[in-house]
Amino acid sequence: MEYVEIEKDLIPYRFEISLSDAVFTFEVHYNSEYDFFTVDLERDGEILVTGNKLVYGVPLFTHCVDDRVPQEEIIPYDESGIHQEVTWATLGETVFLYVFEGDSDGE
Repeated sequence: MEYVEIEKDLIPYRFEISLSDAVFTFEVHYNSEYDFFTVDLERDGEILVTGNKLVYGVPLFTHCVDDRVPQEEIIPYDESGIHQEVTWATLGETVFLYVFEGDSDGE
């Protein structure tokens, strides 16, 4: 299964990723006071989403109705079942941002 790798030691930082046949820029931030991560999303230099909090089991950008966001679901998840939260200690250790293809079943 494919996942988006987050380099915690580089935060705050930006990187490009190809999704939905387009190139997106993710900007990752960390709130050390409350131990959570957020992601900003850009496409073609245009800001689409800011401050999207990473919540375990909840797809990123799920509340965004903009058709320009990736169609794939990107979900913070722990395949091992050890952790059910996204924190500094879990992200990139057991919790990863898994990419699930949207509408791939042809229905």
